[in-house]
Amino acid sequence: MGGFEGHLYPGLSFFFYGLYHAQLVSRALICNAPVQYPPRHPWSKGRWARLWQIYYIGLLKILSACILVAQELHSIPRQFVLISKMYHQRNFMFRKQWQHLTLYMTFLLSGCVDMVSQNLLPKRCAALEQGAQALGMFIFLPLMVSHLQDTEGVELQSHVLLTQAMFLLTLVVTAELWAPNMLLLWTMKAFLYMITGSWLMHIGFMLFKPISGYQWMDDDRNDIMFVTTFFCWHVIFSAILMIWIYGFSFWWYCYIFVKA
Repeated sequence: MGGFEGHLYPGLSFFFYGLYHAQLVSRALICNAPVQYPPRHPWSKGRWARLWQIYYIGLLKILSACILVAQELHSIPRQFVLISKMYHQRNFMFRKQWQHLTLYMTFLLSGCVDMVSQNLLPKRCAALEQGAQALGMFIFLPLMVSHLQDTEGVELQSHVLLTQAMFLLTLVVTAELWAPNMLLLWTMKAFLYMITGSWLMHIGFMLFKPISGYQWMDDDRNDIMFVTTFFCWHVIFSAILMIWIYGFSFWWYCYIFVKA
């Protein structure tokens, strides 16, 4: 996730995935329905009837992973190799790029598992989907910790806060394996996905395209302290957005959807 686009696109993916989970949780609370199984459209005999029965979240994960992989490969200036042999020595090349691709492959695997479970198996296996999601978090967390080794100042502080959010998200998805239908865990998961996504996008702007036009200074304590302040604002923003989504869902399911 190097460069501006390397932070923006994964951040958008996490953020919209969090919005999707927030909508599922709101619907489950309002309609007293299972959170893991959103209702399907009734079967019809139209030409494109089967398309209305497909769950598209897995396909969107696959497309997002492919876009991220393409963006990462496009950003590499020269031949992309794993090992380079120069002067009779073995050198690993593009260490961060290989970490990024490893992470994106877990997104791709999670999307494939979702597609198979939701659309191809005779009975949906939610535990398999959650296991693939947890696997992605288990891989994401050590990669983020490894990323901290070559950073300092503002970049270090921002990534430490991102790692903190990812650690909490990993705990939630792990606990979800034993309590798959607990709404509190789903609420926390949606909340942390939105925080992770919005903060990842903010890091991209902060490090590569600052809105003010002035670069953040690693040796300025005020800049480093305001990184934490901005992160707290993202937490508050995500909480307000969760409340708004619940309010809109209540209005939709209790007034508009019922009349329709």
